Amino acid sequence: MSQLVHDPEPGSTPAQRRGRHGVLPWLVAPALVFFVGFAVIPLVGVFLLSFTTWDGIGTIQPSGLDSWRAVLSDPELPHVIWITFLVMLASWAVQTPLSILIGTFLAGPQRYRAVLAVVYFIPLLLSSAAIAIAYKALLDPNFGLGAGLGIKFLSQDWLGRPALAFGLVVFVVSWQFIPFHSLIYQGGVRQIPQSLYEAAQIDGAGRVRQFFSITLPQLKYTIITSSTLMVVGSLTFFDLIFVLTEGGPGDATRVLALDMYKRGFQANLMGPASVIAVILVLVGLALALLLRRLGGRDATQSQFEGA
Repeated sequence: MSQLVHDPEPGSTPAQRRGRHGVLPWLVAPALVFFVGFAVIPLVGVFLLSFTTWDGIGTIQPSGLDSWRAVLSDPELPHVIWITFLVMLASWAVQTPLSILIGTFLAGPQRYRAVLAVVYFIPLLLSSAAIAIAYKALLDPNFGLGAGLGIKFLSQDWLGRPALAFGLVVFVVSWQFIPFHSLIYQGGVRQIPQSLYEAAQIDGAGRVRQFFSITLPQLKYTIITSSTLMVVGSLTFFDLIFVLTEGGPGDATRVLALDMYKRGFQANLMGPASVIAVILVLVGLALALLLRRLGGRDATQSQFEGA
């Protein structure tokens, strides 16, 4: 019995295919060089630095596990990790539903939605430090927006009370990054086959039913991709929190990235700061792998369900 052999590149000779495969490594080489030079080597350097004692200026002295013991035995470390995860979960809980709704809205065919998409994207173009300075000035209880307009609610001591400062950080972070994730969801919604919505309309399903029965299930892997970016990105929040609250009041908004800065550049303890950096990398890698596992193996499956 004869078997059909599938030619992956019809119309090409074996020599041409070998030539193309030989070119591929050279095309990948520049990206690989940049990745090794700007990712792998710095990570290895930080890991090695975590086993040393260094003030950032003098001679680097090997110290074994001293820096690790100092960091892991620090009674403030659990609180810093807790605040980091709280910021992560709270910002995810705010950004995800709003990004899905805005992204679904912007995926419509109306012309004015393209203009709104540009307007919504503006916060992402601004510097995090500039955004923090602007909000800090606007919410100043004495000279800010609330005092100027006579609005008592806005005249609170937003940065002097732990709960308000934490909520303000989550709000500002969400305000800045919701446009980016809305753009991701907008692209995901536009990839959903229109035949699914047409069949639902024939069956009498309204817009709300279509959203929960078609749009959300089809966006499963888009949600996982967006959530991965949110979760891993939240571990690197530094400039916005540093300018807005400096980790205060007290340690109410002191996250791991800010703790790493204070240990390394304010206390001149590069060894413990490198330990915090290694912890951040390990936590980010673990969360990314966990979210990827939740997505399953076939990341394109949801786009073909029901088609």
